[in-house]
Amino acid sequence: MESRTGFLISQIKQVQARIFQRLLQESGVEEFNGPQGRILYVLWQKDEVPIVELSQKTGLAKNTLTAMLGRMEEAGLIVRKAAESDKRQTLISLTEKARALQGKYDEVSQKMNEVFYKDFAEAEVKEMDQFLDRILENLEQSEKSPRRGKEE
Repeated sequence: MESRTGFLISQIKQVQARIFQRLLQESGVEEFNGPQGRILYVLWQKDEVPIVELSQKTGLAKNTLTAMLGRMEEAGLIVRKAAESDKRQTLISLTEKARALQGKYDEVSQKMNEVFYKDFAEAEVKEMDQFLDRILENLEQSEKSPRRGKEE
């Protein structure tokens, strides 16, 4: 039996992005958009993050990320600085302006969760999270393992 999971995840991601952007606007958040919110979220967890790590954690391509970081820097949300240990490496840090926006982002995220899990029982939400954790773990293991089926 063929699974529609990949298709459904893609559709969910697209619709979720549009709703999240609408919720940001309705909440009066004009300082950043949805994809920039992903960057801010990572930086709210840990400051001074190298661009490579930020790309991995947000799922954004480095060239896309670099352009977005430029706009965020112009908006006064982030600063770039060279790493002390390796001057070739650029670290991304939040400004106070960006730190002050975390509460608004958390409110919008909570609203998004309410949309996601409308009419779900608490047990169903927990089960869904467990399934998604397992899928993520499977994907991460596959990403780390050597490629199979490669003939020499």
